[in-house]
Amino acid sequence: MTAGTASPATADPVSAVPVPARRSRPTWLPDALVVVGYLGLAVLLTSGQWRHPGRLFHQAGDQVLFEWMLAHAARAVVAGENPLHSTALNAPDGVNLMANTSVLGLGVPLAPVTLLFGSQVAFCVAVVCCLAGTATAWYALLRRRLVTAPSAAAVGGLICGFAPGMISQAGAHLHVAAQFLVPAILALVFRPGPGPGAVWRPGVGLGLLLVWQVFIGEEVLVFLALAAGVFALGYALADRVAARRLAPDLLRRLAVAAVVAAVLLAYPIWFQFHGPQHYSGMAFAARGFQLDAASFTASARQTVLGDDWLPGLLSPNPTEENSFFGPGLLVLAVVVVIWLWRRPLVRALAGCGLVFALLSLGTELRVDGTATGIPGPYRLIAELPLLDLAVPARFALVCVPVLGVLMALSLDRVRPARRPPAAPGLPVRLLWTGAVAAALLPLVPTPIKAVPVAPVPEFVADGGWRPLVPPGRTVVAVPPVTGAALSPVMLWSARTGLAFRAPGGYFIGPTGPDDPAARWGAPDRPTAVLLRRVAETGAVPALTDADRRQAVEDLRYWRAALVVLGRLAHGEPVRRTIEELLGPGRPVDGGWVWDVRGRVG
Repeated sequence: MTAGTASPATADPVSAVPVPARRSRPTWLPDALVVVGYLGLAVLLTSGQWRHPGRLFHQAGDQVLFEWMLAHAARAVVAGENPLHSTALNAPDGVNLMANTSVLGLGVPLAPVTLLFGSQVAFCVAVVCCLAGTATAWYALLRRRLVTAPSAAAVGGLICGFAPGMISQAGAHLHVAAQFLVPAILALVFRPGPGPGAVWRPGVGLGLLLVWQVFIGEEVLVFLALAAGVFALGYALADRVAARRLAPDLLRRLAVAAVVAAVLLAYPIWFQFHGPQHYSGMAFAARGFQLDAASFTASARQTVLGDDWLPGLLSPNPTEENSFFGPGLLVLAVVVVIWLWRRPLVRALAGCGLVFALLSLGTELRVDGTATGIPGPYRLIAELPLLDLAVPARFALVCVPVLGVLMALSLDRVRPARRPPAAPGLPVRLLWTGAVAAALLPLVPTPIKAVPVAPVPEFVADGGWRPLVPPGRTVVAVPPVTGAALSPVMLWSARTGLAFRAPGGYFIGPTGPDDPAARWGAPDRPTAVLLRRVAETGAVPALTDADRRQAVEDLRYWRAALVVLGRLAHGEPVRRTIEELLGPGRPVDGGWVWDVRGRVG
């Protein structure tokens, strides 16, 4: 985050002593090396999936969701389909994609990758772009505004892009991990200095960036707006003179940006809240996802010192390990705040980080897995619009750039200065650099864990279904609708480029035509409930003629042409159940198929 003023380091006088001319390396080389390093690290962290189509990152259902969203964006580009709604899933009603995490802001730019190499490669490329892009964007902001030493900016960007919270989100939630626009937005909001060019051009640019961020993830934008507001308030309290000088242009820029964004987002936002398959509320209890206070000094799973046991006690799930900074980094942050307390920027950063760390603890403070009964600060905002839908644990992600900027400022402060009298002694520089390295070493990330997944049946992947599915009809994957996050049909659809329509899927939609309350997936049909229960338990129930009539009715509702069974843990009991309902199927490559065109009509 920026403060609108330059670092004292940037004001250091340059020695006037002439030096002999000599060949120097290109000025862009250090920046290029840093970016290449970020990219290399991001590729290494995603190595569990490159060239392994049968594996997904540990939260497999979330990856399937985003693979499908990337495939939809690519299809919308080449086929001219509505990017905000799709009937490829949840037939016959479809899915309101503006009301889900459709990441069109990632999917449209990555459409060539998706079309050429498939949804899995596109997802892995997106993860690399999220991690390395976020680190690079913070590096650029630090270099341009706050520090002069490339090494200091590189460490700051490394923390911002590859902190444990970013790694845990990247394996599942592209819309949260994609924070590469955040530094650019902050750079325009907190533009350093008044002037004739300080309003209109940056205001329009800011509005366009806000629109892009909405189409990547609205949740990050909400957190960004809150953090920027808290930071601005803290900075104004720390430096009232600068605040009064900069506030008029800042407010005008925001007004211009708001107008630009409102014009461009008017229809998409209307579609989100009033379009087909819109919903209200949230499909899960968001406020229950909070962090344990002890998580801030613990090690995350995907670090060199991490394990699966302790993080499981201190975070809601493996994708929400948004704190886990370790004791060393937090101690150094306190030292930096005390050391550089006279700088308004540092005081504002410290206040912002503290506020969001406290909010991440939820409505009741927990320590080492034990509820204390002490109310958490989140209770003060839990009922506010938008914030009542926020996941408290994700507030801790605001602390990531706060720590990154603080470490960059400190390393820049102890850099070897151009004029020897201004530089700290060598022992001080070595001591502080070593302390920062020691604090960061336990946070070194390990490759994101990958798990095996049932492959797409060859019958589906190779298009063997095409002659059997007339226009307007669907392919029903078994189980047709899943209550769990991992949806077979969504994976099949993503990996085939949304080649067929199907019921079911993993998304948020309304409970029913007359009930807009949010729920996961489509309202269950009786046959879907039956087959899902068999898939989960392996127990074949006693079926009646009423069950068989209901199966035909449900298939007619789904406009089914084929029922396809792929590889399931309890595949044989499921196959016997379907045969009891529909009669014998025939084996195909990778599974079984039932042609129900004659039964459905």
